[in-house]
Amino acid sequence: MPNDSEDGRRVPAALGTYLTLGLQLGLSVVVFLLIGRWADGHWGIAPWGTICGLITGATGGFIKFIRTAMSLGRQADKDARRSKTEGR
Repeated sequence: MPNDSEDGRRVPAALGTYLTLGLQLGLSVVVFLLIGRWADGHWGIAPWGTICGLITGATGGFIKFIRTAMSLGRQADKDARRSKTEGR
């Protein structure tokens, strides 16, 4: 059975994981948008590089967001079932 100090370390780690989800999504959009703008300037294909970069970043970021959120939800369900069975 975990002691109080282990629980105290587990909570900030879990919160950090949840809080970084939005940051990951935002950064993927911004990074790919900037890559698209660079491609526009480098190859003279404006606005297609920016549009493709925005779509790619948003799609990739959203997929990563959903996968991570689903994984965290499954882990929370496992933990809840485990604590329920241990509590009996």
